[in-house]
Amino acid sequence: MTSENVQADEINQSEGQQAANNFAAQARAEESLTELKSRAAGGDEVIAFKFGGTSLLGADRMLHAAQIVRSSAQTSSVVVIVSAMKGVTDRLLAIGSALVSGQATAARAEADGVVSTHLAVLNDLRLEEDDDLRVRREIQALGRDLSHDVSNNLRPLAVSELLDRLASYGERLSARLFAAALEKSDVAAVPVTSSDFVRTCETFRDARPDLLETRQRGREVLLPLLADGLVPVVTGFIGAAPDGRITTMGRNSSDFSGAIIAHVVDADELVIWTDVDGIFTANPRENQEARLLHEMSYEEAHALAKSGAKVLHAKVLPLAAETDMVVWVRNTFNPAGRGTRIGPPLEASSLADDGGKQ
Repeated sequence: MTSENVQADEINQSEGQQAANNFAAQARAEESLTELKSRAAGGDEVIAFKFGGTSLLGADRMLHAAQIVRSSAQTSSVVVIVSAMKGVTDRLLAIGSALVSGQATAARAEADGVVSTHLAVLNDLRLEEDDDLRVRREIQALGRDLSHDVSNNLRPLAVSELLDRLASYGERLSARLFAAALEKSDVAAVPVTSSDFVRTCETFRDARPDLLETRQRGREVLLPLLADGLVPVVTGFIGAAPDGRITTMGRNSSDFSGAIIAHVVDADELVIWTDVDGIFTANPRENQEARLLHEMSYEEAHALAKSGAKVLHAKVLPLAAETDMVVWVRNTFNPAGRGTRIGPPLEASSLADDGGKQ
């Protein structure tokens, strides 16, 4: 056999093995989906919770949010999508600006400060010794990666690519802390980095997701976890280009990430937990006559988001409308409040029953 034939045979075997691996992974995901559907038939729905940075600012707020998840995880399969803690993304982008302007010393100091902030939250969580050590090592490993990116900024990276890579650390650190907060609250959880399966174009800082590939890859990652009764804590905001380079989908895009992850797992509902009671007719902090809207159609909410309302990302509703997924906007700090429901119209009898939703 010639060397060309041997090489061709090796390539064919490699491609065949890859196809077999892909088929096996898809089969495992479908088995997990069958298990989830079986549980759903018994009333166990799939819910996606997205928590914003204000909801996760510090150990106390993380533990409070964890109790919200715990309550729902007793009767539903839950996937969580997290933002970076409030203010962290700005700090990470400031590191990038410092590097671009030649202030390497200041950039390294701020990078160390970001890691210290998360280690302080870990201390405040007061985990068991073994759990603390495990999460501490994870945070320190991310800290070393961040320091490496800061120290090796002279490699030929475009500014936008550098900023995306730096900004991604906020969600990656947040996911590990919130998974730990859930574990402390007796909720089995695991952090998941969305760039492992969210595929995007190469437009850094405003990447467009490939929903078809993301759905296929994401199901292979997330469905087995849900079938095993785990709560995946997924990073919002970030994805990866086809060659693996980190991308982000733009500032304040974690809500959109939440809709994408909810779409991947066929969630019945997406709940966006924020620091207001829902969607109002005007900014309640500026207008005392602002009225809370309890029920909205996809079209109404989308028009409001496009007009500049900051409660909801404009790309959330078109994706949710494709599958009739209900979207809620609710207040982390007032979880007893009904919030705003966005979705298909409710029948009159259902509307009355839905008023006590938790």
